[in-house]
Amino acid sequence: MTPAIPPALERPHFVGIGGAGMSGIAKILARRGAAVSGSDSRDSATATALRSAGARVHVGHAAEQLAPDATAVVVSSAIRPDNPELAEAARRGLPVVHRSDALAALMADHRAIAVAGTHGKTTTTSMLAVALTALGLAPSYAIGGDLDAPGSNAEHGDGDLFVAEADESDRSFHRYAPEVAVVLNVELDHHANYASMEEIYESFVTFADRVVPGGTLVVNADQAGARELTARLAGRDGLRIVTYGDAPEADVRVTRLVPAGLTSDVTVELPAGEGGAGREELTFRVSVPGRHYAHNAVAALAAGVAAGVPAAGLAAALGTYTGVRRRLQVKGEAGGVQVIDSYAHHPTEMSADIEALRGAAEQAGGRVLIVFQPHLFSRTRELGTEMGQALALADASLVLEIYPAREDPLPGVTSALILDAARTAGADVRPAPDRDAVADTVAGMAKPGDLVVTMGAGDVTDLGPVILARLGA
Repeated sequence: MTPAIPPALERPHFVGIGGAGMSGIAKILARRGAAVSGSDSRDSATATALRSAGARVHVGHAAEQLAPDATAVVVSSAIRPDNPELAEAARRGLPVVHRSDALAALMADHRAIAVAGTHGKTTTTSMLAVALTALGLAPSYAIGGDLDAPGSNAEHGDGDLFVAEADESDRSFHRYAPEVAVVLNVELDHHANYASMEEIYESFVTFADRVVPGGTLVVNADQAGARELTARLAGRDGLRIVTYGDAPEADVRVTRLVPAGLTSDVTVELPAGEGGAGREELTFRVSVPGRHYAHNAVAALAAGVAAGVPAAGLAAALGTYTGVRRRLQVKGEAGGVQVIDSYAHHPTEMSADIEALRGAAEQAGGRVLIVFQPHLFSRTRELGTEMGQALALADASLVLEIYPAREDPLPGVTSALILDAARTAGADVRPAPDRDAVADTVAGMAKPGDLVVTMGAGDVTDLGPVILARLGA
């Protein structure tokens, strides 16, 4: 049976409907039978996919695009108060629903698994959604990135499980009430919304306290911030804590990781299943390289098991995951050079991806060449030094100008902060102020066996096909 649609969401209008989080919710509502409309600043493959799902999608923002019979306007934190459709909703007295409240309403009649953390959410959520689908459990899911095609970031399934990313950036993950919550890591980020690490911890504690009584928190046993969170939650009534990682005391422990090109084989030891005693060992393949992604898969395994999915079947199903767009996604090969796209924009993510790719490149006798685009002025101001240090792990890097997204420039904050830090750390790095010249520059640097990586959360991804074309010319 199709779950009921909340009355306010029967005819919702999404401002910014093409966004990763917004488009998934819109798709699920359309699949449930809601009359969905929305607008975005530009047309896109995601907008086309939403139209195929039955949504009306406008290009550009205008008050008249808000239908006379709209029941609510759905927004994200990125929508500015002066947006004309939002202003029109206020004039009419229509409810304005935050994206996270809409997602919470969709999850309310399911057994929810919510995946949180400073980084790794999209990959881990995707792995779990793909594996549960492969097992025939027909989950619903909402992911912050497309699995294999535009519009594949969400699905309305007939099963009782709902897997979703839980975004800490604006504290919106406080609105969910999951049966299983996952915390991959806890680090300082989102500087416009959090002033200190203490505020970050308080926010994650609130998220953990939202787990339904008798539910489970799956948390990283290796990362310092996650360990601190576990300590703060010790003794919580009604909350079961399951840890995972390399640590000897981890409940789900990684005992072996074997790289295999752009994949890896991971072995874990975990408590035996229902009716068993002691611990069991499982080995499965992960489709992306490196420790970071292997641990994402182990977190997905632990979460699924906590929700009652048998471990052996789930581990095998995780092997069917073939990646998500922009998460070490292979874009193609030309002239013996592979071009890969990475969404990494936080220094920890950058370091993890570069180290993983170095292992794969070394097996082929090649190098790792990075085309990096910093994301947000505020993040660059606070973490620019660490970004530069991460780039020192690559063989050579080009650094584009900062992608502003929703932010206005900050005095003195430019890509030079990253370049200076990278050079101090011994990196081979150069500025790339002329975006149109990047493909030619890369073609002059790259040799057969090299991996070229477009890295960042902005539109640097668009350079991948251009670089491939130039390499193949």
